[in-house]
Amino acid sequence: MAGNNRAFRDAIPVWSSPEQIDTKGRKSADAVVHDGTPLLMKGNEAVIHGALLAGCRAYFGYPITPASEIAHTAAAMFPPAGAVFLQAESEVAAIQMCYGAASAGIRVMTASSGPGISLKQEGVSYAAGSELPIVIVDIMRGGPGLGNIAPEQGDYFQIVKGGGHGCYQVVALAPNSAQEMCDLTMEAFELADRYRNPVVVLADGLIGQMKEPVQLPHAVKDLPDKTSWATEGTAETRANLISSIKLEAEELEDHIRDLHEKYKRIEENEIRWQEYRTEDADMLLVGYGVVSRVLQGVVDAVRERGIKAGLLRPITLWPFPNEALRALASRSRMALVVEMSTGQMVEDVRLAISDLVPVKFYGRAGGVVPSVEELVEEIEIISKEKAGVTA
Repeated sequence: MAGNNRAFRDAIPVWSSPEQIDTKGRKSADAVVHDGTPLLMKGNEAVIHGALLAGCRAYFGYPITPASEIAHTAAAMFPPAGAVFLQAESEVAAIQMCYGAASAGIRVMTASSGPGISLKQEGVSYAAGSELPIVIVDIMRGGPGLGNIAPEQGDYFQIVKGGGHGCYQVVALAPNSAQEMCDLTMEAFELADRYRNPVVVLADGLIGQMKEPVQLPHAVKDLPDKTSWATEGTAETRANLISSIKLEAEELEDHIRDLHEKYKRIEENEIRWQEYRTEDADMLLVGYGVVSRVLQGVVDAVRERGIKAGLLRPITLWPFPNEALRALASRSRMALVVEMSTGQMVEDVRLAISDLVPVKFYGRAGGVVPSVEELVEEIEIISKEKAGVTA
């Protein structure tokens, strides 16, 4: 690992070399050397490596802790790659700049944390209504209000339930490692273009700040042709007008119905989750992000105490893995949802399985990360209650 532990700074000379410039002056991600050596980097840094490898060539944003390294890394890496980095005057401006770049067919992204994401919500709704592929990274911090800069999972409602106005949905991906911050950012660009829809990478602050080895994937070779709908400033695309306004009620209703047909296709094809030791589990644990990593340790610890627990980790928070949850719940006696919030995802778990088994909740908030020890103690109490034994 020696010599590779400075992540994006070591990559700058590679991205700066003059070879492999395309006809629009943009650097090909193939210039990154894949020698099999992982790079030690923060999850926030891994986001930008993944974005460039995915063909992203524009970043508009505004730094905010604990997401600031995303902007810092983009500022260092995007210009040498022939890409655009611009620190906007506000979060509102940043998302509208993304709207413009996406309208022109450019793979574009922005990133922020809770308060900044709140400011972007009007623009996210505009992008969803205009069917524009934009990738948004939300590194969650403590809230509400200014809160603090510690990790939390209180933005679930804002992202998964649609924090902006109108009938729309964004795809939400939840990484639990620095490697997945890179990989799922790349996947976000693919999904955004496949469905012409905003995609959010939703991570708690600990995943953004955590430093781990990351194996860089190979670059995306072929970007989609967007000339059929994008406005590229050419005579051929002059007729393409990107807008979400539909002044006639029936016209807007038809558009909303078309959007929801698209969302149904996403629900049919793009659900992702991970299971851990669920084959014989009679207690199903559910958590995402850094909580899922804690819960893996919890599963191992309580199994040593004779409690057969298993873990389901949603990777797509929307679309949510309802059927996978139901299949596992049908073989279990109960479920325990753990979140770094007062309870948000738990509502979706209850909607999916509460007719099958009881669903309990355990939450920490304000930036407190639950420990393996406290969760083991909680599970032992629950198990005794289920067995009718007084603790």
